[in-house]
Amino acid sequence: MCLGIPGQVVEITDAANMMGMVDVSGVRRAVNLACVAGDGPLEDVIGQWVLVHVGFAMSRIDPEEAAATLKALEDLGDAMAEIEAIRGADRMMEGETP
Repeated sequence: MCLGIPGQVVEITDAANMMGMVDVSGVRRAVNLACVAGDGPLEDVIGQWVLVHVGFAMSRIDPEEAAATLKALEDLGDAMAEIEAIRGADRMMEGETP
């Protein structure tokens, strides 16, 4: 399964190599923009939302889709934390050390 994380392109760092900086929930990552560059200047992708997977911006998405995906990932993270907390409590009840 491939997981694309929404990020917003904030700058072009190396136009010759189609590299840019993407903000993913407050964390900036260098990504290749070749798949989302389009026919115009590379600077046209600044401000655009993209799905990032293994260092590549794979596709452009609209802001609403980006927000919904980020919310779903946040909810998933919260659910996983709850599951781990329950597992930890079960282990402690069984006498295991964390």
